[in-house]
Amino acid sequence: MTSVSRREFLQASAAGALAVSLGSELTPTVANAADVASGYVDAHSHIWTTDLEKFPLANGQTRADLKPESFTAEELLALAGKSGVTRVVLIQHQPYHGVDNSYITSAIAQHPGRFGAVACIDETAPHPEKEMDRLKAQGVRGFRIRPGEGGTKLWRDSAGIRAMWEHAGKSGLAICPLIDPENIAQVDEMCGRYPDATVVVDHFARVGMAGPVEESQLKALADLARHKAAHVKISAYYALGNKKPPHTELLPMIRRLYETYGAKRLMWGSDCPYQLTAPNNYPDSVALVRDRIDFVTAEERDWLLRKTAESVFFPKA
Repeated sequence: MTSVSRREFLQASAAGALAVSLGSELTPTVANAADVASGYVDAHSHIWTTDLEKFPLANGQTRADLKPESFTAEELLALAGKSGVTRVVLIQHQPYHGVDNSYITSAIAQHPGRFGAVACIDETAPHPEKEMDRLKAQGVRGFRIRPGEGGTKLWRDSAGIRAMWEHAGKSGLAICPLIDPENIAQVDEMCGRYPDATVVVDHFARVGMAGPVEESQLKALADLARHKAAHVKISAYYALGNKKPPHTELLPMIRRLYETYGAKRLMWGSDCPYQLTAPNNYPDSVALVRDRIDFVTAEERDWLLRKTAESVFFPKA
């Protein structure tokens, strides 16, 4: 199944699963700031809204293109809160909103302390570092990049991408590559060029998404750990391995990365709402790290579920 058709299938499946998962609860209850700080951090979720007058869709899309139709900040917090997750890193959903990050920055403003964010920007525009600073002032701490966007196949050949990596290193921001395994070498090269830039690779670099985990691909991802600012999200279980709970077939890959990166450079993320594609669900995504990993200490588990994402996306002033 191609990446496009897979996502279309997952979007359709998530639509039904979301309603079941949320029920009628739309307003999460968190007693105080201490409770928020002690809860888990989901390092990866998308959101969107049906308020298209205020937050229009890109490329002429309409409400009918949203699948699920609604997955708002409030719906996400309600769902995540049932599993002890009190903060979430929002990932700009470029297929729907392009590089207009206003819905995720609005969510940050409306729910203080609950959201960090990874934005998408146009690296071909003049001085992308200025847009990075503008969004940083609104709570964004990371910037998603994909190979080939902006018409340049290799990141080293893009003046805008080079500027983003350099500015990230100077400004305490993160570069967040969404890549397939064949692009791990590009991340390696750019980490070498810009060692001060924090880097967070999404979804195991999709190792194991197209079939069994290939040793050469896993080794390449593990070898990135020699760059001290490199991190990996252990996320998107619905798309990896057996693609269904309990996801324990992914534990050897997680252990391999734990042995190279350590717990302080790995972070759990759900990739909601796509993690809601039946039989996948949010509680089982949390449970893989909380209950089913037997090779970490309690403190290390806290880094995987909370402190690593907190250190990158919720930095203390």
